[in-house]
Amino acid sequence: MTTFEERTTVHAFRDDALGEHDAVGLAEAVRRGEVGAAEVARDAAARVRAVEARLHAVQVRIDVPAHATGAGGAFAGVPSFVKDNTDYQGLPTGHGSSAFTPRAARRHAPFARQFLSTGVTVLGKTRLPEFGFSPSTEYEGAEPVRNPWHTGFSAGGSSGGSAALVASGAVPIAHANDGGGSIRIPAACCGLVGLKPTRGRVVPNAQSRQLPLDIVSDGVLTRSVRDTAAFLAAAERHWRNTALPPLGLVEGPSGRRLRIGFLVDSPNGVRSDAATRDAVTGTVATLERLGHTVEPVELRIDPRFTEDFLTYWGLLSFLLGVTGRTLGTDFDRRRMDGLSRGLRETYLENWRRTPGVLKRLKQTKVAYAAAFRGLDLILSPVLAHTTPRLGHLSPDVAYPSLIERILAYVAFTPVNNVVGTPSLSLPAATATEDGLPVGVMFSARPGAERTLLEVAFQLEAEQPFRRVQDLGGPAGQ
Repeated sequence: MTTFEERTTVHAFRDDALGEHDAVGLAEAVRRGEVGAAEVARDAAARVRAVEARLHAVQVRIDVPAHATGAGGAFAGVPSFVKDNTDYQGLPTGHGSSAFTPRAARRHAPFARQFLSTGVTVLGKTRLPEFGFSPSTEYEGAEPVRNPWHTGFSAGGSSGGSAALVASGAVPIAHANDGGGSIRIPAACCGLVGLKPTRGRVVPNAQSRQLPLDIVSDGVLTRSVRDTAAFLAAAERHWRNTALPPLGLVEGPSGRRLRIGFLVDSPNGVRSDAATRDAVTGTVATLERLGHTVEPVELRIDPRFTEDFLTYWGLLSFLLGVTGRTLGTDFDRRRMDGLSRGLRETYLENWRRTPGVLKRLKQTKVAYAAAFRGLDLILSPVLAHTTPRLGHLSPDVAYPSLIERILAYVAFTPVNNVVGTPSLSLPAATATEDGLPVGVMFSARPGAERTLLEVAFQLEAEQPFRRVQDLGGPAGQ
């Protein structure tokens, strides 16, 4: 178990080639010749080294890649990382697990190719909890990924390593993916912008597309709305799903007055804590001041949704236990962590429910569509309570207690994964008593990323996001 830690804030911002640029600003500086791509890569590698001893966010590091040329793509010359559940040629893919010895990937995964098409310079791979199952990037017998705002707290999961590097300023943008909240949760914990795209907006996830219900979408974590918008536009130039409306580059608010529904407690009955409710109601007040119509809404999903999603989650762990030797010949499911084992064992007790579970989960789209009648967006919390201390969601915790804690925390995000709809986490204006960020979530109809980004631009301009470097403390401390 992780012990209590006094407040330590960690950031890497300094007077170097990266400065305080976001990804768009840094790419512009490279294009103008103000800084060189190789210089940026070296300085980013130095930033990563400076914070890594405290954050433990990196799985594999390439200090100064030879391909840092700055030629081609919206983010040409911008340093970044790939999450370690996605194949990157020449690097091992470990999925955050100690159950096998990972081997070097022979080729890039389809999304890795799409990500590289934007021009990023990959410096390595980021850590995630085992197989991305946990909303906190913690381990049995290894250091957790720590939150740059306060290293005694979780950076979220499963894209916790990526979130920690972006929030700390080590890099301005990093790969993330989301099968139950794994982009939006670490965004909320670390004060970032995290958009889970519509299913099929980016290249289908290599693992999830083979499952009976595809719940995973790839994307990025960023410190600015324009970086997320620029990524989606650049990714679309590499590959576009013609079944969805084209997105293009969203560059700011639209000026449209939207009709937005909001809820503060989850559809499955979990009540949010006070700081989370304040974040939502404060955002409601801001939206109304900006001219939008905001009203309470109900999302009447099947009361068995949480149990059904948990069963599907267990199915994923069961399938990994069966097929693990495709990851490494020495795969041993007995070495999977306590959460993975608990999910698998629970599924084996309930496997006969699988056909009904899949049918009901797929029908969630009906309730979701009904909630959106007459609405453009729905505002809600990202999580039912604020960021927990490290140890609260550790896989060392006995499974019955751990899964109870997880379900009381992750009560909003999975619906969008099941339905396949886009959803965006944004930093709220408020913070916790410990000074940690609080996220709010906007959800939209399928293919409506433009509406999400436009309202995000408006809120970012109205209430600029808090910055970790303003809390004080020297870089890398």
